[in-house]
Amino acid sequence: MTAKIPEWKRNLHVLWFGNFIIGMGFQLIMPFMSLYIKTLGHFNRMQLNLWSGIVFSATFLVSSWMAPIWGKFADRYGRKRVMLISAAGMGVMMTSMGTVTAVWQLALLRLLQGFFAGFVANTSALIASQVPSKHSGKALSTLSTGTTAGMLLGPLFGGVIASAFGYRVTFFMTGFAYVTVFLLTLFFVREDNFKPVPKEKTLPYHKLIAQLQYPHVIVGMFITTLIIQAGNNSISPVISLYVQELLHGGHNVDMMSGIVAALPGIATLIAAPLFGTWGDKIGTQKILMGGLVFAMLVYIPQAFVNNVWQLAFLRFLVGISDAALLPQVQTLLAKYSPHQYSGRIFSYNQSAQFMGNIFGPLIGSTVSGAFGYGGVFLSTAALVAVNLTWVHHSTKDLQKAQ
Repeated sequence: MTAKIPEWKRNLHVLWFGNFIIGMGFQLIMPFMSLYIKTLGHFNRMQLNLWSGIVFSATFLVSSWMAPIWGKFADRYGRKRVMLISAAGMGVMMTSMGTVTAVWQLALLRLLQGFFAGFVANTSALIASQVPSKHSGKALSTLSTGTTAGMLLGPLFGGVIASAFGYRVTFFMTGFAYVTVFLLTLFFVREDNFKPVPKEKTLPYHKLIAQLQYPHVIVGMFITTLIIQAGNNSISPVISLYVQELLHGGHNVDMMSGIVAALPGIATLIAAPLFGTWGDKIGTQKILMGGLVFAMLVYIPQAFVNNVWQLAFLRFLVGISDAALLPQVQTLLAKYSPHQYSGRIFSYNQSAQFMGNIFGPLIGSTVSGAFGYGGVFLSTAALVAVNLTWVHHSTKDLQKAQ
């Protein structure tokens, strides 16, 4: 007889695909968002930049606030229930964006979309509560590649769909994709082992952290996530401009920028499961610290490259370092958090990730304006060095326990 597939493995396969669709759907609309805004009114350059900034940041601002609330709800009523609400809500918001007639309507819907940002964090929380500890590193690293792959392919598909059918159809198709995620989650994800935390036993944040075995590790990972995400996203505002400078104003800037932007995601997709397996064998925090050291070493030379191919190679190496960072943070959270509170723990971490998404571009824009594009890579390396020191300090208890 064929051995029964464990529940956590079945869920991992379904939720990997769900994260892939969520990540891809989010990125489908990003390449043309500013162009879509331009069709909704007559704006001068300053107004267009202002509205673009509002529309881009609105979702992250609300998501960073809502993530812990969804985490508390998930621990009380189930992670699957939150994922269903999130997928349905995002589907409605995304479809509605294709019907707007004014930019304020788009900004409002982007704001409301942030209220439903609970899917990805709760996929991690659900798998973390089910997977055996000896497999948690590989499982969570594999799960993270779903979002990475989706975000990698999203801009490509979005550009093709928008070119063929127009901006509004792209929103409708993305909404339909989220409905597909809702149905897959509803019919194929199982959460038979869920034990709800009663309302009267729900601890406030400070008491929840205080009763953990390694509170400094958990809080340290929240801050680590924020710094990692801020560092990665500090490059985003300048990467295409840096490519243009390296090409000396030549042709194919858009294509080369797309290739350079995609390479870290490709490398992460390949390397993340491998690092997860190694982490299960030699220690997750060792992989995390090694990833930070490697990241620092590959960010510095990016400030001094002479051509775009050198930059492309180094960006690929950045993706390898990324595979040793956020997935390992999630594994540490899974290993040292009580399963009944995994929804809140992973949601706090997602909130930190959203904050990094906000601060990163601000840092990159400010530094590049003052010190040039190369300065952004050096400042990011400095951020990584700070993070390395922080991780070493916050995981001291784990090193002593081993």
